[in-house]
Amino acid sequence: MTNKISVGIIGGAGYTAGELIRILLNHPAADIAFINSTSNAGALITQVHEDLYGETDLEFSSEPKLDVDVVFLCQGHGKAKKVLEDFKFSNSTKIIDLGNDFRLHADAEFDNKSFVYGLPELQRNQIKESNYIANPGCFATCIQLALLPLAKAGIIKNEIHVNAITGSTGAGQNPTATSHFSWRNNNVSVYKAFTHQHLGEITESLVSLQADMKHDINFIPVRGNFTKGIFGSVYTECDLSLEEAKELYVKYYADHPFVSISENGIHLKQVINSNKCILHLDKHGNKLLITSIIDNLVKGASGQAIQNMNLIFGLEETMGLKLKTVAF
Repeated sequence: MTNKISVGIIGGAGYTAGELIRILLNHPAADIAFINSTSNAGALITQVHEDLYGETDLEFSSEPKLDVDVVFLCQGHGKAKKVLEDFKFSNSTKIIDLGNDFRLHADAEFDNKSFVYGLPELQRNQIKESNYIANPGCFATCIQLALLPLAKAGIIKNEIHVNAITGSTGAGQNPTATSHFSWRNNNVSVYKAFTHQHLGEITESLVSLQADMKHDINFIPVRGNFTKGIFGSVYTECDLSLEEAKELYVKYYADHPFVSISENGIHLKQVINSNKCILHLDKHGNKLLITSIIDNLVKGASGQAIQNMNLIFGLEETMGLKLKTVAF
């Protein structure tokens, strides 16, 4: 490919940026034009992202280039608006925000830009037509993919219960009391029970498919003592038989390349370092249990952002994202 997509990254030192760089370096249609990090300006990328030794000799820049084809905003929640106020990118530059500034309907309009919620399995066609994408949250991705077929069929008739455990990278790169090794190792804890910030985007997505979805989503997030991945267990009352439910899910995801329905029980190592989501369905009495697994930094963040880039630029949706998991 002669005319590659010129890519910029703002906030290049964090975990999500590291995954973006890892994938983009091997993406056949992408060329990284700059990786901005004011705190690391002039330093080699490999001084921060040590897994990239031998892969790149790029350096962090102090200022972004304003005429790239697409820019990924990786500066964390609440900071994207300031970036867009401070740097006036070309009108042709596509913007993909990995934070939460524009995910909700009430926040989608900013500075004459209309952000589309970037969950391809929900609204792929809208993403293809958009220049500005609000990338979903990691928990939100895992949970929505477990529930979208039910909402599409209009059969969520009772409250939803979710228990989901995430790896320590979900807390970001800056050390905190609950991400310190001596605290996190051999430890598990609940946080933000019933109040997690991703509940808003999950609810809006479900309501967009099922207008009468007014039921509570009882979400218990859990900090895990591992590095990457989310394992979600979701259940709700459902009148479908197990076979009917499986048929519903297989049909919904038939043309979505990164979501698979497994006949067997699932485990996190099946998806780590990949852009895959694997679902498993089971029936217990009148309750349908859906387990859902993703890599929180790939399908839950950077991989999905590149999936959105592929869609915006009319590329094959899976380009650069056929990533093998760790498996063992």
